[in-house]
Amino acid sequence: MEAVPPVKSHKTAVLLVTSIAAFLTPFMAASVNIALPSIGREYSVDAVTLSWIATSFILSAAVFLIPLGRIADISGRKKVFIWGGAIFGAASVIAALAWSPQVLIAARVIQGVGGAMLFGTVAAIISSVYAPGERGRAMGINIAITYVGLSLGPFLGGMMTQYLGWRSIFWLNALLCALLLLVTAWKLKPEWAEARGERFDLFGSVIYGAGLVALMYGLSELPSTHGVVSLGAGLVILLIFLKWETVTASPILDITLFANNQVFAFSNLAAFINYSATFAVGFLLSLYLQYIRGLTPGSAGLVLVAMPVVQAVFSPLTGRLSDRIEPRLLASSGMALTAAGLLLLIFIGTDTALWYIIACLVMLGAGFALFSSPNINAVMSSVDKKSLGVASATLATMRLTGQMFSLGIAMLLISLFMGRVQVTPDVYPQYILSLQTALAIFTALCIGGIFASMARGKTH
Repeated sequence: MEAVPPVKSHKTAVLLVTSIAAFLTPFMAASVNIALPSIGREYSVDAVTLSWIATSFILSAAVFLIPLGRIADISGRKKVFIWGGAIFGAASVIAALAWSPQVLIAARVIQGVGGAMLFGTVAAIISSVYAPGERGRAMGINIAITYVGLSLGPFLGGMMTQYLGWRSIFWLNALLCALLLLVTAWKLKPEWAEARGERFDLFGSVIYGAGLVALMYGLSELPSTHGVVSLGAGLVILLIFLKWETVTASPILDITLFANNQVFAFSNLAAFINYSATFAVGFLLSLYLQYIRGLTPGSAGLVLVAMPVVQAVFSPLTGRLSDRIEPRLLASSGMALTAAGLLLLIFIGTDTALWYIIACLVMLGAGFALFSSPNINAVMSSVDKKSLGVASATLATMRLTGQMFSLGIAMLLISLFMGRVQVTPDVYPQYILSLQTALAIFTALCIGGIFASMARGKTH
């Protein structure tokens, strides 16, 4: 294996290519969220089907993240990273050409595979190059780029949807993937594979994926009988997966990291709770602003951009602070601020002032910036180099399963209060009720997350 030269130019190259990847997936997610009402009108589909256009990507990425993180440790992180960019770009082209909602959802599933290969390796590649004392700063910059993607997504995605049509979003992502592959081939020369030669747990990967799919499908179909059966089956399969991972020789998820590493375990739990409590807010507010408030995609994007802009501004600062100040204190404060923002949003109604919504989103953005960079730094600093890929993929899986759970809560509440119908004025009161209920659940989750974050113990 070629050694990684610890020179500044090499570190800069690594930060450049990982930052492009960090921009891609959140930009796509935020853009698609703002485009959902336009997609719904073109295909004449209900709100639950619209949520699957967002959820299919998250679910696919969550299924493949940990297996692909393990493959990256064994066969090479750069190799998996490059293949991820190629698959993500090809799927973006398919999505841009989609002639039905089914084709679009299928393209989003393929995008999820490519996305898993990209952001499942980003943190591991950075951690392979940057020493613990400077890793927080690099993570902070990378996360800031993530939030630049989230910031531009609602605004640029809204404008593109309004003036060029929603398909233009996918064409832009295909071009960005081409740029990523070009820069990676030009700048990224070494390979990282600290677990080369170890075995890959195929059986564990299959049952892990089956459990997640069954769980998410069950959530979307509640309260029907087959929804309950699917949810129960998913939970049982995931328990079998956890049992298998404790006895197999080469697990894709090292359970001992959770059992013997308190910082790793509680930091990942805090990440799962935080994403569960925040991710669906953008999806729910996008529908609220465009359907109920009658805003154009561009105007709705300008409102939603408030949260990620604040995240982008403050994430590098909190990343640097976490190299010197205990991450537990920073992240827990961020979780508390996020809970306060969600609590204030519960009171949203049909005529809530837009400045009030923006103020709440600013609070959420500040809370998330205060939480995320220190939390990632704590996770990646708590494992040795051999486990960086799995740690990176585990953290990304907590993020994606949290996002998936967040969307699952939204889908469940929309299904319970509205049913599988298109969003029309007749069901606006029911939609508001589902929105308020979701925000109340998210607030409760975030309050619980404060205790999980504090329980991790000291990192420095």
